[in-house]
Amino acid sequence: MAVFNIMTKDMGIDLGTANTLIYIKDTGIVLNEPSVIAVENRRGITLGVGLEAKNMIGKAPANIDVIRPLKDGVISDFDMTADMLTAFIEKAVSANKVKTFRVVVGVPSGVTEVEKRAVKEVVQQMGASEVYILEEPMAAAIGAGLDVDSSTACMIADIGGGTSDIAIIALGGIVASTSIRYAGDKFNEAIIQYMRKRYALYIGERTAEQLKISVGCAQLDKDENGNEIIETVKASGRDLISGLPKIIEVTNKDMMLALQESLDIIVDGIRQTIEKAPPEIAADIANTGMMLSGGGGLIRNLDKIVEDATGLSVTTAENAFEAVATGTGMSLNDIEKLRIYATGIYRG
Repeated sequence: MAVFNIMTKDMGIDLGTANTLIYIKDTGIVLNEPSVIAVENRRGITLGVGLEAKNMIGKAPANIDVIRPLKDGVISDFDMTADMLTAFIEKAVSANKVKTFRVVVGVPSGVTEVEKRAVKEVVQQMGASEVYILEEPMAAAIGAGLDVDSSTACMIADIGGGTSDIAIIALGGIVASTSIRYAGDKFNEAIIQYMRKRYALYIGERTAEQLKISVGCAQLDKDENGNEIIETVKASGRDLISGLPKIIEVTNKDMMLALQESLDIIVDGIRQTIEKAPPEIAADIANTGMMLSGGGGLIRNLDKIVEDATGLSVTTAENAFEAVATGTGMSLNDIEKLRIYATGIYRG
């Protein structure tokens, strides 16, 4: 395994199931790549990481393994995660070779101590002298600009690739939280299953993701006359009956139906989190509302169905996709506060 020996500034890392983002202090986000690595399995040689590797999914010959080394927000393949992260950090800091001091890593709020230590070990191999583990909803709240230190509570739902992390935060700590291993990856699976059942069309993971991004929605928009606005895109795959390639037209209504069950699970998680909160905290949330972040938070009209289900005012973070990475980096501006926020602090 390669040992990271390039030196860099303090950094924040959103080590996500779907994407990895790296934030360099005083610079901002310098890397945003899919969490994928491609390896030649006979010789163990890394052929590509990030987007280069993702483009091989579903197309690689038998001698190439295309691996997503994180599953449901945690490390499932330690060595591959270390190799992938090494390559990402080298790419992120190639023009900025100064000594590494501290690294903050965002992890789902439901991870175990064993899983936190696995993250710590991977990052310390990169040369970090101190590793801070920050729960993703706290990082997302900081990155989205919420006042996490106030006595008035704030609420955030960070919907990533592997997990949806929902938390109510006050006085620099998480008061109530729910972590659901149901997020963007499950959305893709739901779309794949819907296409099989509805159209007898077998599509790949990348096609499902493209459909989710282009026409995925929680609720259909309506025109001024109250009529549903239907959008159409093309989807290609393999016909399950003939076995031949096929292209069909898919609508945003199809995607709404495909995603309905998954989104209902997340809405239930939001409700459960509110129910866990003490009465004074719940009163704060009734006044301040809640925020959505993460790639899944960008599903069109998700804010509206959450509003309908909870009665809360719901907004989507302007930097929804980057909020966790930004929050991990911003937390480095005040190390004393970071030590309060962090759920794990490790020194080399």
